Amino acid sequence: MTAAVPPGRPEATIGGWASARALCVLAPNPSPMTLDGTNTWIVSEPDSGLAVVIDPGPLDEAHLANVIATAESLGKRVALTLLTHGHPDHAEGAARFAELTRTPVRALDPALRLGDEGLSADDTVTVGGLELRVLGTPGHTADSLCFHLPADGAVLTGDTVLGRGTTVVAHPDGRLGDYLDSLRRLQALTVEDGVDTVLPGHGPVLADARGAVEFYLAHRAHRLAQVETAVESGLHTAPDVVAHVYADVDRSLWPAAELSVRAQMDYLREHGLIELP
Repeated sequence: MTAAVPPGRPEATIGGWASARALCVLAPNPSPMTLDGTNTWIVSEPDSGLAVVIDPGPLDEAHLANVIATAESLGKRVALTLLTHGHPDHAEGAARFAELTRTPVRALDPALRLGDEGLSADDTVTVGGLELRVLGTPGHTADSLCFHLPADGAVLTGDTVLGRGTTVVAHPDGRLGDYLDSLRRLQALTVEDGVDTVLPGHGPVLADARGAVEFYLAHRAHRLAQVETAVESGLHTAPDVVAHVYADVDRSLWPAAELSVRAQMDYLREHGLIELP
């Protein structure tokens, strides 16, 4: 989805404006898992010459060059690169992008950082007057972060909340209990901090952040109940549970579904809700 251009701001060559401070440049890596492709975000204050890039995306020279050119066309110099998490479709191009822009890369995972500073939950990142508040949102992966953009009432969610469909709890690194806690943290942000827009790592911008998060919570509860019922009926392996619970889902997505099922089975076992032989 390409959002309306804020007053006085030019249209981007790829992707589009999602808010007064956030511009999406879509990476050319569409797939069943990445949807239309990875959303690389250029974020800056309207009157600043400095920009932050969130998730440079895959190691695709044309895409990385396009992100830089798009920023420059707006009179912006990329000053910092941030990562929501380390999956290759978000982070593989980060080292090359840092080389091209001569910027540090900040991430939760030390292995992904380039420079002296990392990121941790509750940090605040400021560049050229822009303020981004870091939210620890593990669950999809252990290193997943979201970035709250308070000036626009928006949150950049990486893969924690997608613009279409639902995300994978990437077992064993991802854990369902952590993910549910992260969704509740985002829900509180929509209720208490005026966040109404989701700027996701894949798919279109969501204008009803609270509704999106509540849908995710309801979906997870529904799937968890289905998995519990399937196990209680005698299906004791993740592939068997996937074939039963996800029978109406395209089989190309079953490997990803199996990761989520394994995470759900671990959660149910840890909470004493199922017993497995």
